[in-house]
Amino acid sequence: QVQLVESGGGLVQAGGSLRLSCAASGGTFSIYAMAWFRQAPGKEREFVATISGGGRRTLYADSVKGRFTISRDNAKNTLYLQMNSLQPEDTAVYYCAAARLYGLRSSSQYGHWGQGTQVTVSS
Repeated sequence: QVQLVESGGGLVQAGGSLRLSCAASGGTFSIYAMAWFRQAPGKEREFVATISGGGRRTLYADSVKGRFTISRDNAKNTLYLQMNSLQPEDTAVYYCAAARLYGLRSSSQYGHWGQGTQVTVSS
């Protein structure tokens, strides 16, 4: 059973950047496709990006394409989300998640979750 712990959230001005990390333990990290989701107050959890176990394939939500980059370092059991050109609408709690299949965009398809890290973008 893989355990996930996010870090790197914080407060940033519009146009700024943040890098989120998700440290995995308790499982073989490379066999899992990984994803980032986010949830703003009063809204449903939404898909942000996903990456295959080997790191060669990625998918992004249209709202973050070209601004966010998902990556992973399997030697360090860590997932990353580089977020550039942040906007106030990116404000949310960001969660990392793990699944055995790649390409999944629904939160219900992921069985392993971190506790989340808050990202707040001021205008």
